[in-house]
Amino acid sequence: MGTVHHLDDHRPTPPGTTDPVDLTKVPAPRRARSRVRRTRRALRWAVTHERTRAGARAAVRHSLYVVGGAGVVARRTWQGRTVAVHHQMRAAAVAAGNQELAAEWQEKADRFRSDRHRRRMELISGVPQMAKSATIGVAGTEGALLLLGACMAVHDGDVRDVIVPTLVAIDAVRALCWFVSVAWGPALALALLAGLSHLWRAGQQQQTAPAWARPAANAADDVPVTPSVVVKALSDLGISSLRKAIKEMADGAAGMLGPITLAGCGVEVDVTLPSGVSTEEVLGKRRKLAENLNRHEHELHMTLPPAPRTVRMWIADSGALDQPIGPSPLVTDPDATADMRRGRAPWGVDLRGDAVLVSLWQKHMLITGLSNQGKTASLRALALWLALDARVEFRIADLKGVGDWQMFDGIATVLIQGPTDDHVIEATEMIEDGVTEMAKRITVMRELTAKGWSQDKILADPRFNPLVLVVDEAQVAYGSGAQETFVTEKGTVRKGAPFGGSKADSRYFQAVKKIHDQGRAVNVTTWEGTQDPTNENLPKRSREGNHIRASLVLGTESQARMAVGDSAVDAGAAPHKLRQGLDKGTLVVAGDGVKLAPGQPSVTARTHYIGPEDAEAIAERAKALRAGVKTSAGPQSALREVDHLADVAAVLGSEERMKSDEVRQHLAQRWPQVYKSWSASDLVQALKPFGAEPRKYNGNQMISRARLFAAIESRADETENAG
Repeated sequence: MGTVHHLDDHRPTPPGTTDPVDLTKVPAPRRARSRVRRTRRALRWAVTHERTRAGARAAVRHSLYVVGGAGVVARRTWQGRTVAVHHQMRAAAVAAGNQELAAEWQEKADRFRSDRHRRRMELISGVPQMAKSATIGVAGTEGALLLLGACMAVHDGDVRDVIVPTLVAIDAVRALCWFVSVAWGPALALALLAGLSHLWRAGQQQQTAPAWARPAANAADDVPVTPSVVVKALSDLGISSLRKAIKEMADGAAGMLGPITLAGCGVEVDVTLPSGVSTEEVLGKRRKLAENLNRHEHELHMTLPPAPRTVRMWIADSGALDQPIGPSPLVTDPDATADMRRGRAPWGVDLRGDAVLVSLWQKHMLITGLSNQGKTASLRALALWLALDARVEFRIADLKGVGDWQMFDGIATVLIQGPTDDHVIEATEMIEDGVTEMAKRITVMRELTAKGWSQDKILADPRFNPLVLVVDEAQVAYGSGAQETFVTEKGTVRKGAPFGGSKADSRYFQAVKKIHDQGRAVNVTTWEGTQDPTNENLPKRSREGNHIRASLVLGTESQARMAVGDSAVDAGAAPHKLRQGLDKGTLVVAGDGVKLAPGQPSVTARTHYIGPEDAEAIAERAKALRAGVKTSAGPQSALREVDHLADVAAVLGSEERMKSDEVRQHLAQRWPQVYKSWSASDLVQALKPFGAEPRKYNGNQMISRARLFAAIESRADETENAG
């Protein structure tokens, strides 16, 4: 047996295996270099880690929000204390060629300077007066303290009590100073924190941080809209004829597209579809097309321009429609005025960012939408603007009754608030009073026209001042079963026509229909706001009698058609595509009261929200323009001066003769507070002194229109001679 000798294995060590190293045998310089390398790698890892980079971006972003917010606040303060905004608006008006508006802004700037100078001079002249008042106040207070001390000294017999009240006052001042010195630090810290929070909020709203420091969560949506992106989105719609036509086009389908132009917070492009592809097919795939463009459905709006086989697409910037649009000009401009005939109400902005201005002159209006989506606020915003025209009379029935229209107390002559059947009855009588006023105006207009008056001269007459009848939550009236009951002369109980309801016998429906038919010509108009437009809540004849039809978010396409009309929906209007809860105050408006693009039957508008406090302030300005309007909580007929001849004439209308029983029945329906209990003899006794009492004609007691109007003219002559 031989001895085994182990030799060293000089082969390389397999990967993944290490031999223990005795660090004590490694030289010190080598150990130091190793530690430096490890430290450098650790620092590089820490600095380049995503959390570190995200934290650095957040720190820079929020710091620049504060810095940028300071600039925003400073700019707002500067604009509020100078005429910088006035000059900007004047320059814009001059650039637009509107010299009248430019002169108006120049006048506002001059008035602002004059008021500012007056306030400064009052402050300067008031400083000596303030010092004098302070000296007198201190001397008076000290005198009172000494007088109190003298009384105490006389009472206690100690002359030292004279200065006791003064010493107590000094101790109170010293205690107050001590409290201020203790609370000053925390109060200053809180004030500083509140100021920084305000600056941060202003900077965050205006996005003053650079783009690289902002959150990149939605970066995938920020895809620019280019011709290739639009063509690819259309090709992927799933319409085989469209995809095939795009493939066959030699220019890559670029000829389909018009110019891609900036339009507000998005871009707009016209797409001319190839032969065999209908616009209806593309409109029906709005959601898929939006997703192909890396947008949400509400960020794509499609309409049909006048050109055939063309779809106009407006594509919003990602997230742009979720940003607020700013306050109403009624809030920012305390000198704003209104003119119903020539002016336009600032309602909001369209998707392009252009102002949406509404003409309310001789326009019946309907606003619909689901509950709690801003219907009342949108309707009230127009009424607040119109309230600044002192010639306009409001009669308002709020059938919700939670105080949304309370600020019109002192502006409207009638303000009904409540959801009960009694309130529906009052609202019905209010509309019927509007019908009576309309009939009187028509009679006067006919007489003045016969005298040769022009239409403009007639409508400028105070007797034709605009009368606006507002019914909010009108579905309560259309759904009410309230019905009048009365006792006949024989003692039997009979039921009259229902006050509410959507059928032809509804007094409310019939009154609205009559005003829709003839009221516009004599400046009597109706505004209705209603929820859930259906045939039961909003009869077809009523909704189609409006000149302006607007809708907030709705649940179905059928509701959208009832709200804004078939033609608007067929052309792309889609209130049923709005987002419930997220698109509050966004309206689809159709009609002739809003300026529309050529060939477009509707426009989508984002309305300005006027909060309760701002609404109260605007209402106070409107009240200052009106000389003590007395608001009643019921229809005008309850408080009006009774004129039996005029009432019977209103009932007769254009009829030459009418049975006295029919006249009495119509009087009781229109003015139940006065005529409900009248008998045939009461009617005779009321008309007999004027020689217009009923007389027999063909065996019936009839009232003659000729004899009635002869009595009215005779009474007028007697009054003129007496005067």
